Amino acid sequence: ISSAKVKGCKVCKGAGLSRQCGTSLLLKESTPVSLVFECTTPQDVFRVEIVRDIGKTSLAFFNRKFTWNLKASEPKALKVDFTSTGLRQMNPSQICPDGHSYTLQVLQPTEKVSIGKYCSLGSIRSIQIQNLGSFSLDVRAGQKLEERRFNVSVGEEIKSNGSSSSILLSANYPNSFPDDDVMEWYFQVPDQHKTSVQFLNLTQPHCLKKETAVEYHTKKRLAFLLSLTEPQLDTVLGSFSLMLRNCEMDRRKVGSPGLSLKLKVSTTNAKSCKVDMRDLDGLSLYIEKLRPASGCEMKMNFVTKEKITVTSDCILAFNNCSAEDVHVTAVRVIGECLFGWGFSWLPVRLTVPMLPPCIPSPLSSVTWTLRAPLHGTVELTSPIGPLKQSLPGQSCNDSIIIKVAEDDGVPIGLYCPHGAIEKIQIHKQMSVTVSSTGDKAMLSFKHVKHVLNAIFRDAISERYIFSVSSKKETPVLLATPGWPVGMKSFSTVSWIVSVPPNMEAVLTFTNLSQPKCRNHHTNINVQKMNHAEEDYSRREDQEAKNEITVAENFYLNMSNCNPEKGSFSVITRITLKKKKINHQVSIYNPNGSNFTKTRKDNESHVYASIEDTMVYTCLMTNNAETGVYGEFDTSPITGHTNSQKPLFPKDTGADDIEVGVYNPFRFPSQQVPPLPDRPPSQPLVDNEIYSSDKERPPNVEPEQEEEGGH
Repeated sequence: ISSAKVKGCKVCKGAGLSRQCGTSLLLKESTPVSLVFECTTPQDVFRVEIVRDIGKTSLAFFNRKFTWNLKASEPKALKVDFTSTGLRQMNPSQICPDGHSYTLQVLQPTEKVSIGKYCSLGSIRSIQIQNLGSFSLDVRAGQKLEERRFNVSVGEEIKSNGSSSSILLSANYPNSFPDDDVMEWYFQVPDQHKTSVQFLNLTQPHCLKKETAVEYHTKKRLAFLLSLTEPQLDTVLGSFSLMLRNCEMDRRKVGSPGLSLKLKVSTTNAKSCKVDMRDLDGLSLYIEKLRPASGCEMKMNFVTKEKITVTSDCILAFNNCSAEDVHVTAVRVIGECLFGWGFSWLPVRLTVPMLPPCIPSPLSSVTWTLRAPLHGTVELTSPIGPLKQSLPGQSCNDSIIIKVAEDDGVPIGLYCPHGAIEKIQIHKQMSVTVSSTGDKAMLSFKHVKHVLNAIFRDAISERYIFSVSSKKETPVLLATPGWPVGMKSFSTVSWIVSVPPNMEAVLTFTNLSQPKCRNHHTNINVQKMNHAEEDYSRREDQEAKNEITVAENFYLNMSNCNPEKGSFSVITRITLKKKKINHQVSIYNPNGSNFTKTRKDNESHVYASIEDTMVYTCLMTNNAETGVYGEFDTSPITGHTNSQKPLFPKDTGADDIEVGVYNPFRFPSQQVPPLPDRPPSQPLVDNEIYSSDKERPPNVEPEQEEEGGH
């Protein structure tokens, strides 16, 4: 320890009679020693030089490595000065001519990064590293260690430019990108920086096969696929790659546009940021440090914390933190105290928000707790189409999974987009949690991701009601709430299933688990809409078929008992098929090869003899005024008398007909014959001839009635 000044500040060691003071001090002991400086700022006066003997000749025939671990208080940087010798960078596989090689490493939170290998006699005079590092010297076996000197000092913080951006173009720009081809860019970005991608000029082609798309891959092997028209990723953390895919284009038309793209990639430092709760849509953030031994440091309002809860505006800072160091979740409570029962008809948007840019890890999950009124119901719908229940044989391939659970945490089911469930109604308080699937993460976006709509309704008759729209393309699998564990005791569930026209639904009950009931019975029943009778009913103590076909919209209802042993759970498979057409069936007559004669053919309306007075009564009445007929009795006939000849049809077995008894016409089909179509009646006028073409037999000319004839 020495000072360039002869007078002034001194350094002292020891106490009492052994106390020694001076402007310089040499310490050779390996034991700890206490020093006292007689000035307030000794760092401005004294210089410390550390000398170590490291070149013992007994080890000269070994390959030797000498390492110095370097550390500066954050956010300072370390500077290694080689002014006396100068260094030059070499390929790691090369050997330095003098047998002395130098290696510089930087210690990152997760790994050591080698800056390079160097040899003596070069143009590199100094190297600066941030916070932590190591400097080592390798000496070849048999080589004498040469005395060389380098200086280590603490310098100012290494600051980045803050932000940078680049403009990139697709191949052949501004002409079309090659047909059905792929182009990929790799971006090397520091851990504490985030990158946004923006499309400036985009021309899309008409596609015959496949679709145009961009695919993002991060160093954590996360994949995210977007169309070219969607907002692109805004805050990609660290290094990543971007892949542009073209389709098979339709170039038959002259001047048909191809694919061309100009994109802007911007990178910014993301160590600290201000959190505005208005951007979080009422959510509270929970941030937890996962690895206590890592160099990650989390601060909230400039105070270091291991766990952070963000419920109000604040300033966050993350130093030396990677995505593996931090776990981020979000929670929001929605209830009648917030909206009031009178506003229950207003839907609430359940959205995944944009995270503040300084948080190094994406959201792991978002949970909404929905507290319905005492006699209310929570109704969930998806803004992007019906949901699908995640089941064996019906897996979810989307990047998110939606977990619906009761207020005690018992799951009702797991769901994802692109299914057949249009609506979920639950007569109880419940929660909805959106999380990533597998190793995928919910990356941050330029826009808020709208997941579900929630609304409070009046009470429903069942505990759970699902509205299902069955589809022709794929079968639908539906499981009882809580599957595979089983439904709660005495709980009920109903599926309202719509069936497309000209289709019928085939229901198959698979994975059926029935309990031994202590009270009541389990029940499965199927009932068509607007029908009082049931098409299918089954209890746990009854045998029934496992398949039923329903030809129109129907209800599928299930209820549980109070189980003594076992549980009640079912998976129902709904498959659509076309309705069968009921064709007319021909009737075979074993007694003859001819069809039975109709009334027209069997001449049952032709009579062998009829009394004239019965036939011409109406004519005599009409012609009485003309004097053609004399007086006659027009009183109604009450029935046949013995003096009258019976009326009987020709060739119909008249001998068997009882005389004096009214017998109606007999038709072989036992059906009333159809009446001919007649025009509306009109009054008859004398001296005019009337005829009806519709009632005229074919090929018969109408007769003209002579005046006074009959």
